[in-house]
Amino acid sequence: MPTETFTADFAANRSLMLEKLRVNRSFDLISRTVQMENHQAQLYFIDGMVKDDTLNKILELLMKVTPEQIEGLDSARAFADRIVPYGETNVVDNVNDFLTFVLSGVVGMLLEGCSEAILIDVRTYPARPVMEPENDRVLRGAREGFVETLVSNTAMLRRRLRDPQLTMELIQVGERSHTDVVLCYLADRADQKLLERLRTKLRSVKINTLTMGLESLIECTVPGQWWNPFPRARSTERPDCAAAGVAEGQVILLMDNCPAGLILPTGVFDFLQDTNDFCFLPVTGIYLRWLRLLVSILTTVLTPAWYFCMKNPDILPPFLNFIKVHEPIAMPILAQFLIIELVVGALKLASLNTPSALSNSFSVIGALVLGDFAIRAELMVPETVLFMAFVTVANFAQPSYELGYALTFARVLLLIACALFNLWGLLAAGVLILVAISCTKPLSGNCYWYPLLPFNGKALKSLFLRRPIMWENS
Repeated sequence: MPTETFTADFAANRSLMLEKLRVNRSFDLISRTVQMENHQAQLYFIDGMVKDDTLNKILELLMKVTPEQIEGLDSARAFADRIVPYGETNVVDNVNDFLTFVLSGVVGMLLEGCSEAILIDVRTYPARPVMEPENDRVLRGAREGFVETLVSNTAMLRRRLRDPQLTMELIQVGERSHTDVVLCYLADRADQKLLERLRTKLRSVKINTLTMGLESLIECTVPGQWWNPFPRARSTERPDCAAAGVAEGQVILLMDNCPAGLILPTGVFDFLQDTNDFCFLPVTGIYLRWLRLLVSILTTVLTPAWYFCMKNPDILPPFLNFIKVHEPIAMPILAQFLIIELVVGALKLASLNTPSALSNSFSVIGALVLGDFAIRAELMVPETVLFMAFVTVANFAQPSYELGYALTFARVLLLIACALFNLWGLLAAGVLILVAISCTKPLSGNCYWYPLLPFNGKALKSLFLRRPIMWENS
């Protein structure tokens, strides 16, 4: 398809924009004619996405231009450099580029006698205040998080890394939305092969719009993984966490309209880390990481292991007899576990739709009332309620919701396999979970088991041991 460009015919350019932008059909698309002595200019912009005061000053100065000022200006670039009183200007001759910029909030100007258009970046977007993210809090540290405006997010990273090697590489994705996606990295520390792989993947995405933010982007770049619940990238809503990753040589992927960034590359062991690990002394950070690992393992295997012991009570040594069920069972244990899983999931969904002032009390009271009622009605035994209560609370010890749901699915699979095939089912389900982890394709293209496969002892040690900052930077 040939590239459509502007011509020196001012009337033809205006007719083309009237057809392409459909200004007469949208009330918020503004077309403004500016008369300058013996020259004309046509401005296009979107109401609500430009700085009104700055635009008014530009219009005022344009209308005061004299013939002597524009004498000898034979190009749009020369006109912008001498006449347009604003710092961020650009010149394009491609019609599609002009349309994309105008629809993203830039003021576009067609100049009589010029075959190029001038772009004046006076855009501003509606944005909420910079606040600490609800799902990524720290006890000590910065109280700010990413917002939906891309420029604000990149500025927060620039504020923390004042390094000329810090690069913000812009790529547009989406044939209709033209969503801005930024690769943020240190040019002298980032893996160049990883960067080239990410560029290729992002530029090869064929989709109309990215409706659901970063998750839509991940699904487009790594297709065929809908059945796998394990997260393919680790996200953060904190600019300090993202800046720390960039300083370590990682790549942060930011997207417009999304208040989070993806940390790449990502492996399964990366979820052991959390921002709070660096808010305490190294020995406390090590304790938190190992506790997070232990709790994640327990949330997956605790209830299946206990259920296996209840199916095979003869394997229990005498000192573990206290974990046996000593009351009559009105409902099969497997059914009890599955019902509680569904109830816990329903409570989570209900808490999301409950006003924030009531959500915490609603979840706690709902769980207590339902659990107590189930035991008193002898529908369930106290042991199943106790184990599932521990699993539910412990599941919040690691900050990734995606990983939490993946561990829930793994736990349910282990329970059902154990109920059907006993020990062999339990082993087969465990192997299937390991295969699912191994088959997970991260957005970066690296192995999900890295730094275990391929083995990198230094990187693996830094994941399990929170070392002092001076050691990390040495």
